[in-house]
Amino acid sequence: MNPAPIIILVRPQLGENIGKAARAMLNFGLTEMRIVNPRDGWPNPSAGPAASGADVVLEQAQVFDTLAEATADISHIYATTVRKRGVTKPVLTPEAAAGEIIGANGRSAILFGAERSGLETEEVAVARSIITVPINPEFGSLNLAQAVILCAYEWSKHQSLASPPKVELDPPAPQAELDGMIGQLFGLLEGRGYFFPPERTNVTQQTLRNLLTKPGWNSLEVRTLRGVLRSFRD
Repeated sequence: MNPAPIIILVRPQLGENIGKAARAMLNFGLTEMRIVNPRDGWPNPSAGPAASGADVVLEQAQVFDTLAEATADISHIYATTVRKRGVTKPVLTPEAAAGEIIGANGRSAILFGAERSGLETEEVAVARSIITVPINPEFGSLNLAQAVILCAYEWSKHQSLASPPKVELDPPAPQAELDGMIGQLFGLLEGRGYFFPPERTNVTQQTLRNLLTKPGWNSLEVRTLRGVLRSFRD
């Protein structure tokens, strides 16, 4: 398995956004962050609280003065942008890019631009491919952490991340117990005169049995059960 992609934040402005990006990364198993020319310097005291425990990402983050230095050892560079900015390059979704990264020979990195302006044209030009997300043309406004989490999530789908803990459920009751419950209900209903007229008893009981032994009740079954409930109320 190839190494995980490096997340490179180019000219990030707020420490809070760097912290939130670190949190997004660690949620999906990414730990290597590089920061290019952060506006407020580094380390930034606002990043830690926003990372909500993703301290390992911030502690190991590397800072570079230029994008060229940050990408010097990278073989496959992807630039995230909502528009091509006039550069003719392959345009991929995060899902397609993740598939390429998994199969690539060499290190990969994904570039994310400054919060307000995104990547500049010359920064996009460094990349081999562009990652973009189909987004509402009337409101194309992803924040930095959202953009990071989209790419991180698609990469994580190729990994064996731990699943949420499973809650053990009791096994379904055996048929004899279910038949006993249904028989008990039918006996109570007969005592209250529910099965009327008598000639429809078998049909009504069959409807009730179907209702009690399957999910996704239909309208007839709901009405039947409501009739049962009314018989106990009267």
